[in-house]
Amino acid sequence: MIIGDVRLILADIPVRRPHTMSFTTLEAVNFVFVRIETRDGLVGWGEAACLGGPTWSEESAESIVATLERYVLPWLRGRDARELESLRLEMAKRVQGNPFARAAVEMALWDLNGRALGVPVHRLLGGRVRDRVPLSWSLAVANGDAEVAEAREKVAKGHRIFKIKTAAHPVAEDVARVKAIREALGPDVRLRVDANQGWDRPTALRAIRAMEPYDLDFVEQPVPRWDLDGLAEIARTVSVPIMADESCGSPQDALAIARRGGVAILALKLTKSAGLANTMAIARIAEAAGLGCYVGCMIETSLGTAAYLQAALAAAPVTWGCELFGPLLLRGDVVREPVHYADGCILALDAPGLGVDVDELALKEWIRH
Repeated sequence: MIIGDVRLILADIPVRRPHTMSFTTLEAVNFVFVRIETRDGLVGWGEAACLGGPTWSEESAESIVATLERYVLPWLRGRDARELESLRLEMAKRVQGNPFARAAVEMALWDLNGRALGVPVHRLLGGRVRDRVPLSWSLAVANGDAEVAEAREKVAKGHRIFKIKTAAHPVAEDVARVKAIREALGPDVRLRVDANQGWDRPTALRAIRAMEPYDLDFVEQPVPRWDLDGLAEIARTVSVPIMADESCGSPQDALAIARRGGVAILALKLTKSAGLANTMAIARIAEAAGLGCYVGCMIETSLGTAAYLQAALAAAPVTWGCELFGPLLLRGDVVREPVHYADGCILALDAPGLGVDVDELALKEWIRH
């Protein structure tokens, strides 16, 4: 399991329709794929997805490549891929921050280890506690009528959970969107709201209180990620559960949020947390604090989605489902057999490693030149 060749591949895959969030309108997702091959020919893959540059976080696909090429890959070659935890800790010492870059490498190492042992990664995490995860579809369409039409189309295909992206529009407009979607879909469909840090405290309180009549499951990250006190204060003030996403990137963040109280749910994302190990640590803290978890996404291909899915299957507190819809929104994929969906859920993968096989010819179509 000695690491030989390591390659980085920069790619861009368009989305099927513009995806409007508080910080950008996405036309394509930027990817860095990490391919690690051992000296005896075993291959593992990882992926980092970025939303149109350093928008969601400070990292971009270009910064990930620069960081890995200069500061990670030179010392990674020649190391034993079985020493996953040791490599993870050394990478964290050599590279401060940069969780997306570190996660892509760690993801490939988990894939390698699962393949070497002939087991899915969720077995290495303790085994799966569920065989499917309820799927939330994100509504982020600029046109209100088109948004309702998209939601109805998804309901016809079995979707029962929707998350409405807010804070790109005035509060009154967002409230009208939530109202229209609730009225169009009826009481049996579950609705959530995500502000992506787009409100300050007063605006968040005004918006959430105005949306309370529409039976929301939760409101995600209403205020900037640094405002942990505001997040806790809002959570104690409104009747809708509050979820921390951008505020919860590390086990230390999770502990700080849990100590403040108020917040009910933590969003798990492999890339924001520098990989699977930290993601599972956050889930353990949530479990200890009596909080629920939800698995978010950065609109990954089936490769990254499969990695996120390993945590969603194995982490007990993931009681709020997931939004692993990336392969459904992207115009292309990079694997031979994509992840599977049925009855409004994403289904477990039980093949070795991450559970999918990269198709290098399919990937070649999206490589940036």
